[in-house]
Amino acid sequence: MILIINTTTDQEISRQVRAFIQDTGKEAEIIEAGKMNIHPCAGCNHCWLKTPGVCSIKDDYEFILKKIIHADQLWVISDTAWGFLDHKGKNIYDRILPVATMYLKFSGKQMRHIMRYKQKTDIGIIYTGDGDREYLERWNKRAALNFGSRSLGAFPVETMKEAIACM
Repeated sequence: MILIINTTTDQEISRQVRAFIQDTGKEAEIIEAGKMNIHPCAGCNHCWLKTPGVCSIKDDYEFILKKIIHADQLWVISDTAWGFLDHKGKNIYDRILPVATMYLKFSGKQMRHIMRYKQKTDIGIIYTGDGDREYLERWNKRAALNFGSRSLGAFPVETMKEAIACM
């Protein structure tokens, strides 16, 4: 299953994505998170220590995390600020932390968290505005590595059909 989280308030983007996906026949769910109450990660580590796998912040993100755990792919649609994801898009990534444990292992010459679940959710970005595509692709690749998955790339909204082809 493909999970798409639109953190912008532009639902036209979701409509376009839905139309493109429908042509492929793939199963996808789009969550309009632009106006949802999603707080940033507090860095409390409760999801590792006190309530393993469960974020201590009780907001609109709780049900999203449950869907991410079961998705084959996660696509985050985000506005940009300073060439990077805006705060709403970044919050989606930061709050994925409960899928990892606090335990580490070597992967090649680098340390990686041991994943809590067997399901590996690949991650991609579709962004609006003046994002630095090269940097977003490198960053997404590193973020995906940290979650034991692979990067699907970073695509400006104008090249959305490219992103859909990766789904």
